[in-house]
Amino acid sequence: MLRIQAEALTYDDVSLVPAHSTILPKDVNLETRLTRDLKLKLPILSAAMDTVTEARLAIAMAQLGGMGIIHKNLSLEQQAAEVAKVKKFEAGVIRDPITVGPETTIRDVLALTQAHNISGVPVVGSDGLLAGIVTHRDMRFETELDDPVRHIMTKKDRLITVKEGAASDEVLQLL
Repeated sequence: MLRIQAEALTYDDVSLVPAHSTILPKDVNLETRLTRDLKLKLPILSAAMDTVTEARLAIAMAQLGGMGIIHKNLSLEQQAAEVAKVKKFEAGVIRDPITVGPETTIRDVLALTQAHNISGVPVVGSDGLLAGIVTHRDMRFETELDDPVRHIMTKKDRLITVKEGAASDEVLQLL
């Protein structure tokens, strides 16, 4: 049964007339609540149509603050693969990274990066703090695969890091 909660408008119902504004685009907040626990920075969803949304568009939508709905005309495995592509794609920030300790062997890190299709991992000490990072570039010519990664990792003092939530301007100045 269709329930209409309030009057709604379509794109054809609205015309926006360009005009001068003193409000800068970076100062505009369009954040909206999609569900009780999910907010979107941009209140736009892409259509769940096979001609419209798969991983590529869903990633683009997420980068802009919206959401792409993967269509259902795929097998469950294909849908899961598309969602995995979107979840794996993080532009610059990985919120829950896979990490290793300084004593983890190079062999184990190679296996881990292959299994998760990633190019490197942060190395954290027993205190849970960042000690360095090890990437495929560090490991590609290594022959002593049973050595600990602490011998080849790029140590923290040679990394440029920022706190989570740092402004884009601040990050760009560091590069």
